[in-house]
Amino acid sequence: MSTTDAVAFWDGVYAARPAADSPRPNVRLTETVTGLPPGDALDLGCGGGGDALWLAGQGWHVTATDISAVAVERLTVLARSHGLGDRLGAVRHDLHESFPSGAFDLVCAHYLHTPFDLDRATVLRSAAHALRPGGRLLVVDHGSTAPWSWNQDPGTRYPSPLEVAEGIGLDPAAWTVERADAPRRIATGPEGRTAEVTDHVLLVRRTT
Repeated sequence: MSTTDAVAFWDGVYAARPAADSPRPNVRLTETVTGLPPGDALDLGCGGGGDALWLAGQGWHVTATDISAVAVERLTVLARSHGLGDRLGAVRHDLHESFPSGAFDLVCAHYLHTPFDLDRATVLRSAAHALRPGGRLLVVDHGSTAPWSWNQDPGTRYPSPLEVAEGIGLDPAAWTVERADAPRRIATGPEGRTAEVTDHVLLVRRTT
């Protein structure tokens, strides 16, 4: 399917959801980043913007990107309304075709899943190489299917965090896996419905 199809799909997904005034950050982000000194962060697939807004509120300078112009425009408005426009810039990128420039202390990719063509290993490899020494790449994937997910295929297989790390193919002399596990939590969907879900969490630190 074409880039035009992907853009239309994700614009439709976000346009169908009411814009939140204060979207919540993902718990795997807050538990990982709390206590780290703020620096430059890149949020891949920013979606509703909860992660990017939270990071900016903690003092990080954030570049947030999404394929959806709807998501990017909403986040730009939200950042300004929260007084964070000087620390949060939202830009549209189709990661299948381009990757944001810059060097970062944190790159996060939460639930970067799509029904369209995307070489995730290449994207995440680019993310790891965009880290400064000491910087971290946080990849949080679905480990189960939530009732409200756009993907309800019962045959979906979710690779483990270590499988994701292996697929990225980073040199262990320069990158260290700090976390690779599959915690469970009670999640709340867009309409307030709750369900137990599994997250696949991979945290990689660049050492040199």
